Amino acid sequence: MSETEKKMEGEAETKTKVLVIDDDPEISESIRIALEVTGYDVVVARNGSAGLALAERLNPDLIILDMMMPKRSGFLVLETLRQTRKVPNRVIMITANEGTRHKDYAKELGVDEYIHKPFPMDVLLEAVVRVLHK
Repeated sequence: MSETEKKMEGEAETKTKVLVIDDDPEISESIRIALEVTGYDVVVARNGSAGLALAERLNPDLIILDMMMPKRSGFLVLETLRQTRKVPNRVIMITANEGTRHKDYAKELGVDEYIHKPFPMDVLLEAVVRVLHK
């Protein structure tokens, strides 16, 4: 293996893994592209059940989680992760819901950031940096 290949392999191993769980393809793809351009390794799931399975298998450094999705809501995904993980995943919850009751419950479950849709991408990227560098 050449030195360049070794360096590239080492970089790939150290990339921060982000799991995006959102059923809206436009939103999830926009997030994926923005994060990959910034240097993150990104995996996307289109529903809560698939996202939970990926979270359990990949153990990502960060999960960006939509609240309302088919098959399993973001809250159910988060509740399951909190019950099954010794070390909780860092989570940014994104939602179109404006209610404070949902935000309060998300915080109770240990969400690191809570962002309302629609949001400027730079707001999400700043939140990603903040959460990963706590």
